[in-house]
Amino acid sequence: MTVMKRILVTGVGGAPGCALARELQRLGCTVVAADADPHAPGLLLPGVEPHVTVPADGSGYRAATLRLCDEARPDAVVSTVERELTQFVALRGPLAERGAATWLPEPGTVELCGDKHRFALAMAEHGIPTPRTVLPRGLDQVPNGPLVVKPRHGQGAQGVHVRRTRERARVLCGLVPGPIVQERVAGREFTADCLVDRGGRASAILRYRLLVKGGLAVVSRTFSDPAVAAAVRAVLATVGITGACCVQGFPLDGDGPDRVVVTEANARVDGGFPASVAAGADDVGQLVRGLFHQDIDHARLTYRPDVTLTKYYETLATSEGTAPR
Repeated sequence: MTVMKRILVTGVGGAPGCALARELQRLGCTVVAADADPHAPGLLLPGVEPHVTVPADGSGYRAATLRLCDEARPDAVVSTVERELTQFVALRGPLAERGAATWLPEPGTVELCGDKHRFALAMAEHGIPTPRTVLPRGLDQVPNGPLVVKPRHGQGAQGVHVRRTRERARVLCGLVPGPIVQERVAGREFTADCLVDRGGRASAILRYRLLVKGGLAVVSRTFSDPAVAAAVRAVLATVGITGACCVQGFPLDGDGPDRVVVTEANARVDGGFPASVAAGADDVGQLVRGLFHQDIDHARLTYRPDVTLTKYYETLATSEGTAPR
């Protein structure tokens, strides 16, 4: 990167935002770190410019974001929070007027990826294998067996529960906000860290989620599988996504065309993407190029299979006295 960039990263309280902030710093960028939680760990990363924002669902979010950009003067903004994305789509014009670049999909794509029920219907409509997904009123349409109950709009496995029967799932639907119910897929889950350039060409780095805690893959291993890569690209083309994104699913046993079951796609980086970087993919460097309308070098997004990355907990700071408000 020949020019130092100031990049605002939102959602640094979660794994995607915290990891992205660190990788941007490693590449020489100045990171303006933002989160609605004053205790967000990413606000404590050495060298970032920390800012506490308002929640994305707050009435003053857009005005507060623009004030932050007026104050911090970032060259670009990257959101890592699902519920923020529709807000940033609406703010593209005002942000551009302030010299802050964004790289976001069209509004319909953001809404489709953020709505897990609509996403499942779209996959089924286009012949892409996905778990049977219903709203609570359609619970009798799914076989009686292990079922996943989760929020229709959610991120990071928050509110995700597995129940063994329809009746137990029905009870849980009264507790999970805005729930959907899916058939549970057995097998080893994967995530594809993807970058789709403005011409629609996609690169995908595949990794198994070997150990998952709290929705985050704390142990990942990269792998190569042409069928999985093809399925991922079919999903990306179907939803019309662009920029940094991720796809999750399960590769099943066998060689048939339907052996890859896709569960979701997200229009943001995944918290486990450092495994892709460790395997040689220039994920974030190419994301920065795309942010500023430079050509994506897909040759820099190739990677080595069988690279395992393990995450661990870290103490960033200790303090005394009154907690921040």
